[in-house]
Amino acid sequence: MIKPKLHHVTLKTTRLNEMIAWYALVTGAQVNFKDDTAAWTSNDEANHRIAFLAVPGLQDDPHKTFHNGMHHCAFEYDSFADLMNSFDRMRKEGVEPAFSLDHGLTISLYYRDPEGNFVELQCDCFSDWKRSSEWMRTSPDFAHNPIGTFFDPAKVFDAFKGGADFDTLHKAMRGGEYLPASGKLPDIGLPAP
Repeated sequence: MIKPKLHHVTLKTTRLNEMIAWYALVTGAQVNFKDDTAAWTSNDEANHRIAFLAVPGLQDDPHKTFHNGMHHCAFEYDSFADLMNSFDRMRKEGVEPAFSLDHGLTISLYYRDPEGNFVELQCDCFSDWKRSSEWMRTSPDFAHNPIGTFFDPAKVFDAFKGGADFDTLHKAMRGGEYLPASGKLPDIGLPAP
């Protein structure tokens, strides 16, 4: 049976030091090796999880939204409380999500790195892969709305810190009670339909 586990992601960049600092803040990744054109970082025991290539000749892509490529990579927290505490920690450092979605099976905060790549920080709503996967396969709710419902993470954080339990918040977020104040859809890095 072929079941390799994802080991690392490598990103091309013209902003090596800025990317290293950003991923250290957002994911806790620390440098295991760096030279003038590359760096290998990890936020666990692995030799590297996020690598960067900063070779000469790279340039920004002003039309990145319209080109094929990876949309985001994701990191999972063990609990909703951990996800909310991370949101607050990064908000205090000036790093805010580009958008946030209740996918039904996960609560997800999407951040934009200095190169414009998305990084999803999430927690599983079921805390059980079997239940989460079963819900995804069989839920009419997910079939109707697989992308999810946008929410304002600051409002959700305040409600959570005010004593609202996860199940109540999850139902309210999925139901649209915490929509972003702007009333318009955020830029999610895809061409408008």
